[in-house]
Amino acid sequence: MAMKPANVNSSIVNARLASNSMPPAAYAPPLKTEPETAIHRLSGHWLWARNFVLFQFFCQLALLFDLFGSYRVVVRAVAFGSSLALLALLPRSRARAHPASQAGFWVAAILLLELFHPTTNSLFAGVAQIALYLAILGPLFWVPRLHIDMAGLRQVLLVIFIFHTLSATAGVLQARFPGQFQPNLSTAITSQGRGYLEGLKITLASGQRVFRPMGLTDVPGGAAIAGLYTVLFGIGFYLTSSRRLMRLACLGSITLGLVCLYLSQVRSLLVITAISVLAFCGLLFWQKRTTRLFVLSGLLLALIALSFTYAVSIGGKSVTRRMSSLVDERPGSVYYKNRGIFLEETVNVLLPQYPLGAGLGRWGMMNAYFGDDTDPERGPIYAEIQWTGWLLDGGIPLIIAYVAALFIALLMAMKIALNRNIGDLYIWGGIVLAYSAGALATTFNYALFIGQGGMEFWLLNGLLFAAARTVIPQLGKSNNPHR
Repeated sequence: MAMKPANVNSSIVNARLASNSMPPAAYAPPLKTEPETAIHRLSGHWLWARNFVLFQFFCQLALLFDLFGSYRVVVRAVAFGSSLALLALLPRSRARAHPASQAGFWVAAILLLELFHPTTNSLFAGVAQIALYLAILGPLFWVPRLHIDMAGLRQVLLVIFIFHTLSATAGVLQARFPGQFQPNLSTAITSQGRGYLEGLKITLASGQRVFRPMGLTDVPGGAAIAGLYTVLFGIGFYLTSSRRLMRLACLGSITLGLVCLYLSQVRSLLVITAISVLAFCGLLFWQKRTTRLFVLSGLLLALIALSFTYAVSIGGKSVTRRMSSLVDERPGSVYYKNRGIFLEETVNVLLPQYPLGAGLGRWGMMNAYFGDDTDPERGPIYAEIQWTGWLLDGGIPLIIAYVAALFIALLMAMKIALNRNIGDLYIWGGIVLAYSAGALATTFNYALFIGQGGMEFWLLNGLLFAAARTVIPQLGKSNNPHR
């Protein structure tokens, strides 16, 4: 059959409309005033978010191979650069922006001003630090531009859940079969010397010394992050899945995640996992969803006991000693000995010295990669926790702006989690809220918001908000002028 030409003469169309008894407006379909490009069609689809997540995992896996491991800086730059690319290329939409984006703009503005600080390490290091911050914050701005419904949200979260389950499984196998599933170490780790490397090892029940489980990362102990995600997302999918096989798989994943956390012996992540799970259970209690709470609590207690027993059978006394160290002393004393001393130094020493920041490029990987440390006044400053990093990069103004963004994100997640009329979305609101509370606690222990973990935080909160805007229409009514 011959196709009709697309460009029909306008006089012919008008003649046909005139001869028809139906009014032209009711007869003719609405005409587009400008062509719809591929980027405009795709900008409303959740596949952008899924492909972004897949690309991040691809870059992470690439570092495990010798071919890419020697180009770590390039691989990491490409991974973070993809967030900047989406921020620049995805067209702005009329949908409401995330409420935390206003504070995010202030963070960017403060960093731009800090670039001109007299003790910024170098122009290159300063620009690189700003680019890193923008890449990490990027999902807060570009994810809400997408149209994401519940099905799309579940698809993206499922990709994250599967990857971290595989990573946690790899971590358990690395301890169960020493040397057989060991990936290459990061060059940044190997350059620290033998004494540092020995501190990253654990002693198994067999007496053999091995690196802490790395999972699908190139950093000893990196599998603990996968354990955190696996436990939290496993709870989410268990509560929102109706298929028995999927629910059983979730319980298996939670068990693997717990075993991985015990074997990794990263106490901070174990504590943060506990905080997140307790926060989620507290949310169920607040909503009086007692049946789900009792069932979940019973299952978790059984899985905790089962996973700990299995972890001890592999890790031996080193696991029990590491866990008992959390309760042998008061929590405040344990924290002070490990990370509290850095917080004390930040408040008592660095804050009076740098109330408006110390200039950009003074700490972290941007200083290591791009810094020029020939001038002692612009030299590197050690930062172990996020609060120190914020203070150095922008002083008190940056701390206020970034913490405001975090609290606004938590409040939005709480608003969604407490809504009883949005189906299973309240479960994912609770999971993201619990995760976000744990991430906020992490800032006192680790510089989370200067790396992959920070980008994942804003990605999850952006996804939750975009999905809620679809399910709860009133969320999208008012428009943010900075969208």
